[in-house]
Amino acid sequence: MTDRLTSSTRILVTGAAGFIGYHLSERLAGDGLTVLGLDNLSPYYDVTLKQARLDRLARHGNFRFCRADLADGKSVEAAFDGFSPHIVVNLAAQAGVRYSLDHPHTYIDSNVMGFLNILEACRHGDVDHLVYASTSSVYGANTAMPFSVHQPADHPVSLYAASKKANEAMAHAYSHLYGIASTGLRFFTVYGPWGRPDMALFLFTDAILSGRAIDVFNNGHMRRDFTYIDDIVEGMVRVMAKAPQGDPQWNGDHPDPPSSSAPHRLYNIGNSQPVELLDMIESLERCLGKTAKKNMLPMQPGDVPATYADMGDLERDFGYAPKTPLDQGIRHFVDWYLDFYKKK
Repeated sequence: MTDRLTSSTRILVTGAAGFIGYHLSERLAGDGLTVLGLDNLSPYYDVTLKQARLDRLARHGNFRFCRADLADGKSVEAAFDGFSPHIVVNLAAQAGVRYSLDHPHTYIDSNVMGFLNILEACRHGDVDHLVYASTSSVYGANTAMPFSVHQPADHPVSLYAASKKANEAMAHAYSHLYGIASTGLRFFTVYGPWGRPDMALFLFTDAILSGRAIDVFNNGHMRRDFTYIDDIVEGMVRVMAKAPQGDPQWNGDHPDPPSSSAPHRLYNIGNSQPVELLDMIESLERCLGKTAKKNMLPMQPGDVPATYADMGDLERDFGYAPKTPLDQGIRHFVDWYLDFYKKK
């Protein structure tokens, strides 16, 4: 692999109808790259929103869509065989901490079995680089801030987090066994236009405009490293273009968690500027010109009180530098929301 993407690079993006997958596919197709988007159009949230994203992607002649479920190994294999991707970006997953409390089997089917099918397809498909989504949730019970990839992350507090931690271990094993170059990205609270309806910003906007009260957990004293989608996509594109190699200095007597003698790496990808939930709500209220009614509630099971990304490794290796202030990012989201749902 070279350190840049060219028009001949074929990229398979799973979860292409999802929030991050849509934006990444839009960027790649807009840059002239050949993209195959794979998604099962899960009804976890409004499928019409997912279809609207796909309709926009269909404007690009170099984007194709395949409806398939990662848990269906034969469908995944067929997609790989018919496309022969150079790079695979796995963003398809069952997301959501709270949903995992009531639907645990869904996370194993999608996030574990589905990811195994991706790894097997990469193994047999001569893929140059696998980039896959992990999450800040893997830090779980960790309290040392900012969260660093050089810290152990062995105490997840939700099944969702555990399933993504399993992905990291599985990817490393395949890198070690079969030489598959793979990079895991731990996302920190991504937001922006075309966002997920189950995320706080979307839920709050809908409730405030409808005059309903919003549920504010931990009495608003949650802190999140909100990261705007365009900054996330820029970081992903940089990472995709440079497949990792094994680190000859890696020492099994003193193992460094994000690196390896195998071609596998882990990075945080966030904003490194955590914001208290109440401050985010105030910014949203300013954009909407309306005050929120608040239900102040205790911490929910599986949640963590704060996330804060140490971005040193991604900055060093890829020059990653998020640029979007929270107020500006929320304004972009609100403008999209009002237009898409035709609300005044």
